[in-house]
Amino acid sequence: DIVKSTPEQALDPDITQAAGLLRLHFHDCFVQGCDGSLLLTGSASNPSEQEAQPNLSLRARALQIIDEIKTAVEASCSGVVTCADVLALAARDSVAKAGGPKYPVPLGRRDSLDFASESVVLANIPTPTSNLTQLLSIFEPKGFSLTDMVALSGGHTIGVAHCNSFDNRLYNTSTGEAIVDPTLENSFASNLYSICPAVNDTVNTADLDVLTPNYFDNSYYVNVQRNQALFTSDQSLYTDSTDSGDIVDSFASKKTVFFKKFVLGMVKMGQLDVLTGSEGEIRSKCSVPNPTSSSYEEVIEPIVSTGKGSRSGHVHSEL
Repeated sequence: DIVKSTPEQALDPDITQAAGLLRLHFHDCFVQGCDGSLLLTGSASNPSEQEAQPNLSLRARALQIIDEIKTAVEASCSGVVTCADVLALAARDSVAKAGGPKYPVPLGRRDSLDFASESVVLANIPTPTSNLTQLLSIFEPKGFSLTDMVALSGGHTIGVAHCNSFDNRLYNTSTGEAIVDPTLENSFASNLYSICPAVNDTVNTADLDVLTPNYFDNSYYVNVQRNQALFTSDQSLYTDSTDSGDIVDSFASKKTVFFKKFVLGMVKMGQLDVLTGSEGEIRSKCSVPNPTSSSYEEVIEPIVSTGKGSRSGHVHSEL
């Protein structure tokens, strides 16, 4: 209840933060597991995960909301709820607040003592310019099926993207010359040119879902069918394979089918390489390890982290 109340208060005046909170959970879990490592801060000589290129556009307000949740939880039951669990719960509650499905979140994750290097982040976060083969090369080793991947991509039914994350479909990014991606619908492309009048624009943004940008539904898949998806990675689900295209069609035609598969994908994602039991710790503050942690000095001193090896475990105690 404590975790749920804070994002609800934050999302009432600004529902767009729901996408930011969902993205935090995804970017945490896909890099060395759901361990809250994304929330740790680094130093000038030892940059954190947040400073890796794929994470530079994470919403500052979403990170602040996580800190607010953690502060509220610590005030009531100190040393009980991990930052990793807060991320999972905040993502679930944000999806529901935006109109999406409610689902049980298994708990019991522990927080990591360190964060991953930039190379590990780059190897595990799909890029907006990825094609289907490149997406599968990241999702499949983590145990996701094609259906899981297409369902999780549906998280792009809310949120925005900066022009430089999709301008490869509008311009030659080397010369700045205007080009048109043949998989972009003409009127949609024209609108994007008006939003992004030049290459490498890091200020202007476009909605990921042109139909219902702040409502969690299945219209993202309708956009994909119409060649009105923003990212290459989104459109590739329809243009690169008939198998993934059939899944897109099924989700576009029935929201309940999408919601069911999205929930299955989210629960599976939430258990990627979790730390449990005596592993890791329960951080009192999400941005730093506890002062008593053996690796506390390692995190704040200029020692490069290469990320942990493979881990396994299952979280428990559904809420």
